[in-house]
Amino acid sequence: MHRWIAFPILLAAVLFAVWWAPARWTLLLWVPLLLLTFHDVVQRHHSLRRNFPLIARIRWLFEELRPFLYAYIVEGPLDGRPFARAERDIVYARAKRELDSHPFGTELDVYSDEYEWMSHSIAPAMAPDRSQRVRIGTEQCARPYDAALLNISAMSFGSLGANAIEALNLGAKLGNFYHDTGEGGFSPYHRIHGGDIVWELGSGYFGCRDKAGRFDPERFRDRAAEDQVKMIEIKLSQGAKPGHGGVLPGAKVSAEIAATRGVPEGQDCVSPAAHSAFATPIEMVEWAARLRGLSGGKPVGIKLCVGQPHEIYAVMKAMIETGIRLDFIVVDGAEGGTGAAPVEFSNRVGMPLREGLIFVRNALVGCGLKEEIRLAASGKVHSGAGLAVNCALGADWSNAARAFMFSLGCVQSLKCHTDQCPTGVATQDPGRQRGLVVEDKAERVRRFQAATVNALWDINCAMGLESPWQIQPHHLHERLNSARSDSIDCIYKFYDRGVLLEDPDSVAGARYWTMASADSFRAAL
Repeated sequence: MHRWIAFPILLAAVLFAVWWAPARWTLLLWVPLLLLTFHDVVQRHHSLRRNFPLIARIRWLFEELRPFLYAYIVEGPLDGRPFARAERDIVYARAKRELDSHPFGTELDVYSDEYEWMSHSIAPAMAPDRSQRVRIGTEQCARPYDAALLNISAMSFGSLGANAIEALNLGAKLGNFYHDTGEGGFSPYHRIHGGDIVWELGSGYFGCRDKAGRFDPERFRDRAAEDQVKMIEIKLSQGAKPGHGGVLPGAKVSAEIAATRGVPEGQDCVSPAAHSAFATPIEMVEWAARLRGLSGGKPVGIKLCVGQPHEIYAVMKAMIETGIRLDFIVVDGAEGGTGAAPVEFSNRVGMPLREGLIFVRNALVGCGLKEEIRLAASGKVHSGAGLAVNCALGADWSNAARAFMFSLGCVQSLKCHTDQCPTGVATQDPGRQRGLVVEDKAERVRRFQAATVNALWDINCAMGLESPWQIQPHHLHERLNSARSDSIDCIYKFYDRGVLLEDPDSVAGARYWTMASADSFRAAL
């Protein structure tokens, strides 16, 4: 409708309402529409509204509704991203203790590359001990921690609301698994219910920083000494935006967030891209040892998304040269989530979990360190099958973030960065948070974790194994095309123990080993 046509029609409607008494009440509608049409014609910022006043606004209405219409009307069970409807449904069902079985057979195309499978056994294991946990801590660690097979991955207070943090921590307490704080710090809402905490230290050192934003050992010692803190995780990078810092705008830095992070209220809160506490691989492992001492001997590890392969080897060389051991390494995949990230980073930076996990596993095994240092996987984990796959690739346990958000009621509205989360999970709005009842959602968190770990054990038993740590690469099969498949160890290279020390030239990544130096993260060319 061109602007010169819209005016006469609306003007005629107004005159008709004035003339015909029964229609006069419609002036409340027509007059505002006439004024809106006039505003669209004279404004200079939107071409469509200037040329097609009023009616062009319908476009923005449907743009706003499009994600919801697609998700609830158009989208099939295997559609939807980042998580398909079927993936979300299994989390919802387990969290609510509803039926999570599926009728009539798989909906996957088993002859396409979307299908992979674990090898079951003719002689399934009957009654393994399902209470087994992962002991984390080398001989250099005085207070090792026994972790569950699935835990809550890093999500900060600030990105998530207070009620969400409380519910996650209470769920972790009820289910006896850990809750990673995220780099936003160890908040009062992490403390209320006393669930096990892994305190993540990012480049901002929130909760243990001085006024200049540098690491403060005294503040760290006081906080890390708390019994609720079980491990310390040094965040080097995350999958959704590896190598990228962040800024929490001052308008969002409330008194609570400022107190938790140790930053001024109302001022921009900056997370630098790089750490200031160390600059080389040797300095990093030495700092990790210092943190272990300051914490009273608790396990200290690193979390990263794999980027340049030689840097992983550089960390291995630093541990070998110094004799200092990290207690654990968490590999985050590029498919991991975050509250907000530049789309270019989410789509084009970082190694996916499968390749990253295999690479770090090979680095540890190739240096003879895998028996000492535990390896964890994080990135789009939501099911027992996903846990089993990670075990086959070398993980000792897995962490999940978005899956636990689904257990809280997240509907994947993709509003995390707007503070308008409709379910009260990723928002600081008190009105929206009110809908999230802590005690109810905590029980859902517990049930989801328990059911998912139990599903892993069911798969493990079907494979005839006594524990998930017996799952090997040859147990996992992947389809290469519609006519050929193979076990994962025939598709990817899995190193033999000590090969990087004894015969590094024999492996495919030999050039990266040569480029790596314990004295620098830069490649030695």
